[in-house]
Amino acid sequence: MKKEAEYEWPQESISDSEYELIRMQQNMKEIAKDHKVLGIEQTKEEKWVIVSQIDDGHTCQIMIHTCSTAYDGHWDFAIQAEYYNSYSLHIDDIKGEENRGFGSICMQYLKEHAGRQNIQQITGDVAKRDWSHLDRLIYFYQKHHFKVDIDYTNQSGSIYSEVKN
Repeated sequence: MKKEAEYEWPQESISDSEYELIRMQQNMKEIAKDHKVLGIEQTKEEKWVIVSQIDDGHTCQIMIHTCSTAYDGHWDFAIQAEYYNSYSLHIDDIKGEENRGFGSICMQYLKEHAGRQNIQQITGDVAKRDWSHLDRLIYFYQKHHFKVDIDYTNQSGSIYSEVKN
């Protein structure tokens, strides 16, 4: 576990948004040591998050960390993908708490990153383990302009989206 960066908190009372801003500054410094910081976004709950990325040329991970807690080396949400070839990125997993807007933020950044890498398509699989939240998954992918094919008999499926460069 990483030690929290030293910070001298003001003696007077500070608002939640001021606290969040101070925490954001601290977290940005810590995250930037290990990851590429892509941006700062506000969620649908009006909370600030830091978006970062790790890309080793074989796999790509877009991550979110909230600014309500100190960064301890772990993300709060992530989309993990791998390069299948020079023109295709395959989503392996989406991890984290649902229905907070994190997935939409990460997907936007993943698509932008894919475009910068001249990736032409993003693909993925719908697995049997996804069946308990299939409706939510279909809605999410369609909202982000993916074609979704579901095989209800075999409890499997696939997703596909062209990337606009």
